[in-house]
Amino acid sequence: MAMLKNPGEKYRPFPQVPITDRQWPSRTITKAPRWLSTDLRDGNQSIIDPMDAVKKNRFFDTLVEVGLKEIEVGFPAAGKTEFDFIQGLVRSGKIPQDVMIQVLTQSREDLIRTSFDSLEGVHAAIVHLYNAVSPAWRDIVFRMSKAEVKEIAIKGAKILRDEAAKRPDTDWYFEYSPETFSTAELDFSLEVCEAVMDVLQPTADHQLILNLPATVEAATPNVYADQIEYFCRNIPRRETVAISLHTHNDRGTGVAAAELGLMAGADRVEGCLFGNGERTGNCCLVTVGLNMYTQGVDPELNFSDIDAIIETVEYCNQIPVHQRHPYGGELVFTAFSGSHQDAIKKGFEAQSKRNDQLWQVPYLPIDPADLGRNYEAVIRVNSQSGKGGFAWVLEQDQGLKLPKKLQANFSRHVQRMADELGRELNAADIWQVFREAYFVKVEKRRFRLVNYDEGRAADGTRIFTGTIEVDGKEQSVSGRGKGLISSVLATLNDSFGLEMEVLDYTEHALGQGTDAQAAAYVECALPDGRVVWGVGIDEDVASASVRAILSAANGATRQA
Repeated sequence: MAMLKNPGEKYRPFPQVPITDRQWPSRTITKAPRWLSTDLRDGNQSIIDPMDAVKKNRFFDTLVEVGLKEIEVGFPAAGKTEFDFIQGLVRSGKIPQDVMIQVLTQSREDLIRTSFDSLEGVHAAIVHLYNAVSPAWRDIVFRMSKAEVKEIAIKGAKILRDEAAKRPDTDWYFEYSPETFSTAELDFSLEVCEAVMDVLQPTADHQLILNLPATVEAATPNVYADQIEYFCRNIPRRETVAISLHTHNDRGTGVAAAELGLMAGADRVEGCLFGNGERTGNCCLVTVGLNMYTQGVDPELNFSDIDAIIETVEYCNQIPVHQRHPYGGELVFTAFSGSHQDAIKKGFEAQSKRNDQLWQVPYLPIDPADLGRNYEAVIRVNSQSGKGGFAWVLEQDQGLKLPKKLQANFSRHVQRMADELGRELNAADIWQVFREAYFVKVEKRRFRLVNYDEGRAADGTRIFTGTIEVDGKEQSVSGRGKGLISSVLATLNDSFGLEMEVLDYTEHALGQGTDAQAAAYVECALPDGRVVWGVGIDEDVASASVRAILSAANGATRQA
């Protein structure tokens, strides 16, 4: 069987929501919502090997460290493993006073009672009740009428109320989900939710959570936003309920649906770290939170050590976080392309010179350092990379700030190695190429400085005297010029007939403090029109400049 030429014969477009004066498109997200992690429930039920107690406890601790104040910890009626973990968590005393755990139950009396039993002794908790309300589930799965489906919700709400009354020492909160909300009739969802409200009698000080799930994502996220706005406008006693979002990612827009749902009036977002969940996953809390962060809004979640969070998530779920996953993936802050690398390098240079703290670096919507990442992996080098990339790696690894023309000169050396190896070049590779290209601290070179002294003649000219190793043999040399560099050039000309003219010279400190070294770069022209570059590194800036001239001399004789 293959894809249909006319898919309209089999599939129908999702209907629009009857709302013509929608307000959400002109709104922005200006504050953090209430967050709920369902990693230990929805996330756990979607992995091949469900977490054991050790993994669940580790995950729970990480969620608390991230700052989650509401955590769905399981489905206690699913079996002894789930029940024992939840009851053990309650008895352990590790639930902070400002954190509420939540459990999920279908609207069945025995399952609801088991859920309350698992929470015996907890200081505060949310019991989450659900039943499906959409036509497909009513007609195909349950074969029930609307009235029968509504009665299931009412009966479950009454049991919630009565079971909570038996345990007055716990501060009980309730959540109701008209499961499959996104594919149900809006007016029927409102009718069922209002019936549940009539039973539980929420107040503005003790709200009922109404969770409106996109159980299966079936439309574009703007349609979901319309559904949320319509619901918020029409639910009675709006101030007594918190509207919660639980988006899935079947169409790849779970995050967008959650964001637009917040703009449409919702108060709360449910999801998992890095989007784990059934089928294509749940809304990713990391992405939604950090999207807010990049807009200057505090998400009230702490991702300062995102790699440690990823380590826990991957260990507990046994599913890797994709290399391209927003914010957390290994490669999301990495550029291989030459034009991207050049823009990022210039962005960092401009950032360091600006007086304000505003972040503005091309291709990087967030500062990796805010998430505990360093800048070493921002630019990585392969055969697609440009001169800015090589220069960035050298600056980060060795502190060398290559002049722009030297970057261009060096790029051909790196490109040659990248083409030969056919793989990504690491910092050690690039440093080795650089040393060999400019005879920096390598054995194989024609000219090597042994020692030198600098004096001044009666006429004011500078005199260079010293010992240079030439082809492995030491030789005493001397020369004079207007300055140190010109005297070294004169020495090379007088002693070896090597004529070079300096076109450009720059220098800078390597590091700070008394142990800082200096780097010198010199561009020289030869009589035949060729241009060579030299690089010198030394504890003394004058010696660095001498070494740079000898580096250029080595390049000149190698190319000759």
